[in-house]
Amino acid sequence: MDELLSKALQGVDLQAPGAFWQVFANLMALVPWTALTLWSVFFVVVGAGLGWWRGHTRAGVLWALALGPIGWLVVLRLPRAGCSVPPPLPPRRR
Repeated sequence: MDELLSKALQGVDLQAPGAFWQVFANLMALVPWTALTLWSVFFVVVGAGLGWWRGHTRAGVLWALALGPIGWLVVLRLPRAGCSVPPPLPPRRR
């Protein structure tokens, strides 16, 4: 924890008015953005594939974008598009 705190406060004057933004920028520099972006793209691609398979491509992309792999479960729980029960036939006339 001390190591993270020292990295966040590196080069920051805590009495300066913009100290919060300097600490925030230091913390954002520690985030592995490439890995996060690649995983997010993977989640969205799989979500789009599952959504396409279930007939809800847009929903698959949006749920995967919002929730990641948990969104896949949401898409899998959606009913298949175009597989609704047809209305009953009218009675036969004699």
